[in-house]
Amino acid sequence: MVTTRLPSAGFSITIRIAVTADASSIGRLTTCVGEAGAIVTALDVVDSDPTRVLVDLTCDTADSNHADQVVKQLEEQDGVDVRKVSDRTFLLHLGGKIEVSSKVALRNRDELSRAYTPGVARVCMAIAENPADARRLTIKRNTVAVVSDGSAVLGLGNIGPAAAMPVMEGKAALFKRFGGVDAWPVVLDTQDTDEIVRIVKAIAPAYGGINLEDIAAPRCFEIEARLREQLDIPVFHDDQHGTAICVLAALTNALRVVGKDMANVRVVVSGAGAAGTAIMKLLLRQGVGDIIAYDRKGALHRGMPDLTPTWQWLAENTNKANFSGDLPGAIEGADVFIGVSAPNLLTGDDIAKMAAKSIVFALANPDPEVDPREARKHAAVVATGRSDQPNQINNVLAFPGVFRGMLDAAAEEFTEEMALAAANAIADVVGADKLNPTVIVPSVFDPKVTPAVAAAIRAVVRGGHAPHNAAAVPEVELDEAPEETF
Repeated sequence: MVTTRLPSAGFSITIRIAVTADASSIGRLTTCVGEAGAIVTALDVVDSDPTRVLVDLTCDTADSNHADQVVKQLEEQDGVDVRKVSDRTFLLHLGGKIEVSSKVALRNRDELSRAYTPGVARVCMAIAENPADARRLTIKRNTVAVVSDGSAVLGLGNIGPAAAMPVMEGKAALFKRFGGVDAWPVVLDTQDTDEIVRIVKAIAPAYGGINLEDIAAPRCFEIEARLREQLDIPVFHDDQHGTAICVLAALTNALRVVGKDMANVRVVVSGAGAAGTAIMKLLLRQGVGDIIAYDRKGALHRGMPDLTPTWQWLAENTNKANFSGDLPGAIEGADVFIGVSAPNLLTGDDIAKMAAKSIVFALANPDPEVDPREARKHAAVVATGRSDQPNQINNVLAFPGVFRGMLDAAAEEFTEEMALAAANAIADVVGADKLNPTVIVPSVFDPKVTPAVAAAIRAVVRGGHAPHNAAAVPEVELDEAPEETF
């Protein structure tokens, strides 16, 4: 059975196999795995004797069922003995992914006396007399809380705080790896808005910023708004702001590739929840020509009944032609499709009906709104959220640098001007000499990304000015925005 889904490193397995020691045995293994639709990424000989060879075969599969199928097909081969199957993702998570390490040595009584009692008392009193010194004399200057209630984890839904921990640990690891920021998971065993606000406000003195993560809409909007009002440190909801920054950066460069101007393009956004709403707001601020917002009720348009306040605002400020049809109809003749919704909503034939030199960002994970292989047959530029496809639009491009800049500048809030500055910085990292249809965003491993974003954020905080090319768009109240569910 060959899977139609795309294999991914997220479902990578290592299979220890004993095979007969003949010239074609290892070749038969790789052929079998390929015929099963998996991708061999490594093959290592572990041991051998005159009659048998022991190998570790590592391959990417599409999902757990596909991995089982690959193993089954190997087991059915003559002369093959499958000894052990290891899920490489679970192995990576054993014992968690982050730890605390001391910045100071505690080798003797002298060092202990300064790091702890009695010397530490002097530092405590200095902060008591001048609370602002906490940024200078404690971890507050470089530490972020990654806060979640586990109610909207990735595409998994409301799985609770304990099950959300692997994601929050991963986020903390990314903060450190890409931004040099010390972040720590704070998962809360409550989904009560008032209690979440109270808890985060209570723990805020230890942190220089709050990163809200995987909290379901519309509750996340109220939590963010109230914390912004009550705290003197930045509150950043990555599912909204990080996604919007990266999408704007990618679209800026995609339009450069196809030779179109932001002010003249029509964009269709599938998914009018947290990420989609933030994307559309930022595109409007950047002066996009027109947007059609599409969600489970259809294309949002004027006169549409029973809309939430956020959807009503979108209906009134987008969709100039007041289109009211389905998603394939909406993208007919459109220049850009941005999906932050659900898998397999469109086909290659739908993409073929878009405008010439069209742009497709199919960002649903792990399965996009349209198969990127089919989309590339018709669109000039295609991007996904997947790491195994060209043009991965990944929030790692944004949040480490955004927080690095805000912490460096002792920012007290995150603003839309910062979002625009960050998007422009990310786009500009890809120089004109590198830009092409398969490279519209820098690699997340490009060392220039975080410094560029951080510098842009510091400039906004210290200069207090918005970057160029920002159109005036009124603020939209997000308290009752719907979740992104199709």
